[in-house]
Amino acid sequence: MTHGLRQPITEHRPLLERDQELQALDSALSALRDAVDGVPQAPRGGLLALTGEGGLGKTTLVAAARARAAAHGFTVVSGKGGEKEQGLAFRVVRQVMQPALAMMGETERRAFLGSWYGIVGAALGLEATDTARMPDPTGVRDGLDWVMTRLTVMNAPLVLLLDDMHWADAESLDWLASFAPRVADLPLLIVVAYRSDELPPDATSFRTLVERHEKRPHALSPLGKASVARIVRDEVGEEAEDEFCDECWTVTGGSPFEAVELAIRLGERQVKGTQDDLPVMRDLAAAVKGPGLIERLNRLGPSTVRFAWAAAVLGGTFSPELAAGIAVVGCEEAAEATEKLRASRILADGDGPGDSLEFVHPLIATTIYRAIPSGLRVGMHNAAAEAAHAAGFGPSAAARHLLEVPCDGRPEAVACLRAAAREYLRAGAPEAARRMLTRALQEPPPPEDRAALLHELACSTFLIEPTATVSHLQEALTEPGIDPDLRASIVYRLTQALAHTDRLTEAAAVAADEARQARNPRIRLRMQADHLVWSAFRTDEADSSARSRRLTRLAAKLTGRGLEERYVLGLRAWDALVRGEPRRTALGHAEEALIGGMSWTDENRGFEVPVAVALLFMYCDQPWRAEELFSKGMAECEHKGWRGSHLAQGQTLFGYIRYRRGCLAEAEELVRAGLRTAERVEGAVPAQWFAIGILIQILLARGRTADARRLADSYHFGDVVPNAVIFPDPRTVYAELLLAEERRPEAARLLSSVGDWLESRTWRNPAWCPWQLNLASVLAPTAPDRAVSLARDAVKRARDFGAASAIGQALRIEAEVTGGSAALDLHAEAVEHLEGSPASYELARALVGHGAALSRNGRVQEAADRLYQGLEGAVHCGAEALAAQAREELSGAGLRPLPLRYAQTDMLTAHERRTAELAVQGHPVGVIAKDLRLTEQGVRQLLSRVYRKIGTDATGLATALETLPRPHP
Repeated sequence: MTHGLRQPITEHRPLLERDQELQALDSALSALRDAVDGVPQAPRGGLLALTGEGGLGKTTLVAAARARAAAHGFTVVSGKGGEKEQGLAFRVVRQVMQPALAMMGETERRAFLGSWYGIVGAALGLEATDTARMPDPTGVRDGLDWVMTRLTVMNAPLVLLLDDMHWADAESLDWLASFAPRVADLPLLIVVAYRSDELPPDATSFRTLVERHEKRPHALSPLGKASVARIVRDEVGEEAEDEFCDECWTVTGGSPFEAVELAIRLGERQVKGTQDDLPVMRDLAAAVKGPGLIERLNRLGPSTVRFAWAAAVLGGTFSPELAAGIAVVGCEEAAEATEKLRASRILADGDGPGDSLEFVHPLIATTIYRAIPSGLRVGMHNAAAEAAHAAGFGPSAAARHLLEVPCDGRPEAVACLRAAAREYLRAGAPEAARRMLTRALQEPPPPEDRAALLHELACSTFLIEPTATVSHLQEALTEPGIDPDLRASIVYRLTQALAHTDRLTEAAAVAADEARQARNPRIRLRMQADHLVWSAFRTDEADSSARSRRLTRLAAKLTGRGLEERYVLGLRAWDALVRGEPRRTALGHAEEALIGGMSWTDENRGFEVPVAVALLFMYCDQPWRAEELFSKGMAECEHKGWRGSHLAQGQTLFGYIRYRRGCLAEAEELVRAGLRTAERVEGAVPAQWFAIGILIQILLARGRTADARRLADSYHFGDVVPNAVIFPDPRTVYAELLLAEERRPEAARLLSSVGDWLESRTWRNPAWCPWQLNLASVLAPTAPDRAVSLARDAVKRARDFGAASAIGQALRIEAEVTGGSAALDLHAEAVEHLEGSPASYELARALVGHGAALSRNGRVQEAADRLYQGLEGAVHCGAEALAAQAREELSGAGLRPLPLRYAQTDMLTAHERRTAELAVQGHPVGVIAKDLRLTEQGVRQLLSRVYRKIGTDATGLATALETLPRPHP
């Protein structure tokens, strides 16, 4: 299979002075062949980059790559950039992938793309199935990676040829830069050719790719005198004099393109190559490019010139009929012009459908385009826009020409540009959409459309420049007579943009002001909810207690029927959690909020409240419910193509849930994946903050303090505190790091300031932020009475909240700072609470702490039992430092650690064991769900996990349970 790239213009001419490049190409192709043939440890895919000024033979080398790949029997796909088509998002991507997809029927194509169809369909120019879906750029890139990977595997080995990439659209360049690192694991060779000095300034990712991969780009140099002489003599004969050939080298500058074109014309004129032929040679050389080329074109006649101009306006591969329409020439004149331009080596057969044409070389197209009188060029672009629209090429094809036309207040131009912007947003190309909408705003639009257009423009800039979003939306709100629903959407997007630029105070104020002005009760409630959301998540709220009282009164009046009401109830649940109200109160409001559903991808609502509600179940000792909601929310994001900051935060917080359950290795993997996702997204700073804080906690739990310090320093964690509420609280996390490093005074100061802040907000739940417990640990050596007082207060707050994990953790710290025999009962109670919770790591800590305390009080046998259990739990959790501590305590007590009895995956949590026992007793799923306060789906998921862990099914469950140890929750 081959498609997409024009054939070389040099008709089997030898490639002179390109041995090094050809050798590199042959080596890469051989490696690709060997990988497929199964040679052990052979490299697979690779990247070969060719760079140099225009005319130095990059395209000829790419054509040589095509021929060599075909000779190996490899599949070849290709694409190229176009000078006048850089604004067409994903144009090069479409050239690469569309031909293979076009060979499939519609049913086969949809089956091939599967769930990715709705995400990448618009980028690939396919018919949209969901015109409301607006994937983010990260999601589209991931989808295109999947498509290209699958096409590679299906057609392996595959060679991807990409020419003139300095003129490629930004979206294709970004995709290539993100995809190319994968080729080492694929039977794929990518060959790219580009002019380094003409890459756009924002092509940093592509430049990094080609300049920093394992092999530097091959920079092409002009040909020497001997090579130019060889080219000339191949056309005019071996009798050509050295002086004549040297002069040919001088006038062409060693450019292979110019040397070949000059030699062909010399041959056509039957020049002998003597001193007497030098004037003719110079005239012919001048006609290859620049003014000489234009003079040569003018001699072909007015209709041919207009046809060539139209071709230059269209750019790339074009239809002769379309060019004829723009040039206003008849069919016969167009055919005559085509033949003249072919004979003059200005046009050649294109690689498009039918009788398409293209310029022999991009340098010719550039020269002719720049020679079109400016007024006429504008008119031809306008005609091209109309022709593209009439031909059904779509709004984006027409709109790219409108960008070259002066503003004239035409409603039809505004409509076309807005339609093109919607196409680009559906394709995940917000920068291209912004170009269209900025131009539409300049047209200008009718006054009644201006607010809507500014809103659309703001949406296009949200992911790439939220500060611009703020400006556009503030301007939109000054427009008169805005539809109330549109105004509500503008205000929400404005508050969201302010919040994402760390201006939560302004976001809350905007929503509050709008709530006061709203006449519609539904919109007023929505604005109140937005005000409450941004107030709750800002760190500098002046009167948090007053807001909580307002929220409580408002929530008490609601039934949860509408989405606005459910968001208020969800926020009420979160407020109850952080304030430390009883666990059942928080859970009750959360369940109310979830009746009817809460979407993670509602563009006019945000996902802050749905995420908070889902996470609340973790703090309330129902992590399986939290995981269920997170899995559903992340699946919703992925389905919609939102694989940027939303997915990053979902991955990170899902990892946080696993951390709280004690699955430290899995948690680390999830959070690192979330951090990697966040780093792929420009401006995803909040998602990074969540990930870094959680990852530091995980590393500390695993005993890797030095790794945690390196992570903190690399992101300046601890130096800057965001204005948004982050969980876990960044300052508390940083204090934990300081404590692990024995920097107690610094940790004490930091935790004291956190305590003052939280107390001022009446946020008193140690399950959410254990600042008191951490401060008690810090102060224990120097201020034991103060430490005990802090721990006891935290225990009381934990009991008031009612989550077993929070009570157990607080009791453990109280026991540690109390010390002596008086602490033994506290240790025992901590273990008892944690055994009834899902917090495996905290249970392991409590067991080791209890065992150590028993050992110090001479109760060695009891200590041994606790320490063995704690050691096993620590190993299963992946808490290496805690395991080492348990071994030290055992050794200090004169005991030898026993071999571990079960692998981590064999251990059942308390909830899993209880579920399995009830199932063995024959209770139906509904009864088990009621007993454990779970959904029936949650019970089924728990049973499925049990079967996977112990390697059996329902039939062998009873026998397996008898052989398993008492579980760690």
